[in-house]
Amino acid sequence: MRTVHLYKRMLEAPRQSFFLFGMRGTGKSTWARQTFPAAHRFDLLDEGLYQNYLRDARLFGRELLQIPAGQTVVVDEVQRLPSLLNEVHRFIESHGLRFVLLGSSARKLKQAGTNLLAGRALRRTMFPLLPQELGADFDLAEVLRFGSLPVIWRSETKAESLDAYVQLYLKQEIQAEALVRNLPGFARFLPIAALFHGQVLSVASLARDAGVARTTVSGYLDILGDTYLAWLLPAFEAKLRVKERHHPKLYWMDPGVMRAVKRELHPPGALERGVLLEGWVGALLKAYGEPGCGLGLRHDGLYYWAPTEGGTEVDFLVQRGTEFTAIEVKAKESLLSHDFKGLQAIAALKGVRRRVVVFLGERTFRTEDGIEALPVRAFLQELKGQTL
Repeated sequence: MRTVHLYKRMLEAPRQSFFLFGMRGTGKSTWARQTFPAAHRFDLLDEGLYQNYLRDARLFGRELLQIPAGQTVVVDEVQRLPSLLNEVHRFIESHGLRFVLLGSSARKLKQAGTNLLAGRALRRTMFPLLPQELGADFDLAEVLRFGSLPVIWRSETKAESLDAYVQLYLKQEIQAEALVRNLPGFARFLPIAALFHGQVLSVASLARDAGVARTTVSGYLDILGDTYLAWLLPAFEAKLRVKERHHPKLYWMDPGVMRAVKRELHPPGALERGVLLEGWVGALLKAYGEPGCGLGLRHDGLYYWAPTEGGTEVDFLVQRGTEFTAIEVKAKESLLSHDFKGLQAIAALKGVRRRVVVFLGERTFRTEDGIEALPVRAFLQELKGQTL
């Protein structure tokens, strides 16, 4: 069994108070215990504590009064009681306490009237284990099949653990927090949404396939985003001679969870491996572009590019200032001329400085017109070296 607690996470703790969000099982609590061993802790999964504060949030304030000024306070599962943020706000101002506010859902915290600390707390995100964090344990085939959530990665029975994870998500995240009125309808929606992984999102098609109203599907998609299971990649919109699509693409954050939702945890075939690799590369670009990730690779925008005419497409377009890096992902060991079609087309976009294909081969090379072919290992080295 892998000792996941030994993996060093790249997340850097801000000096001031901050929220730390991330899908359930990413290791937020473990990281907080390791990073702040002397912190005062309040775990709202403790049902007795939760019920006490639910009846009277002032009890939380009375306990904070006992903590010396300037100390660090960790509040786990803060989304369960958003009303506590009023006390957090007060003690940041009056006692100089630093709060580390952990949550697996931002949904209730986004509701009207919730005190989000008016900029007094930064916001950070924790992702599934990244290749640089896994080090020598990194195995691409294993990650694409089962994902890299710490709670799953350390399991000797990953398929069973992923199935249990999905059930736990429905019970603790959705049902317990009353995020939907129709839990069976949401459960039916999940595997349909998993089929849209890596696809341009059509709410109408998704609603039709799931057998629910479009407005309901829109709400369900918001829940996937607010609980960090999935994210939307917008289309790049520039005034070219052809009109870009305006619908986003849907990506799940962890390939294992996405496959577990579909109850398909067998070794992926060639067709599925393509979308799994694409989604995983997208999640890496998203993670490494977040503030506080420790890599310094923050970007100003992450998009896909796909003019409606001609069928050409580029999977990812990373923007820094006025410059772009275009990235295409191919789950194949050898590349053919048609694999470069999208990157050849995007050369006309102003500001494109690099065009890259990430693929499963072993050799790095460059085409005559300047397109770079990077094996996965080389791509990861560029991320690590902050050169992408």
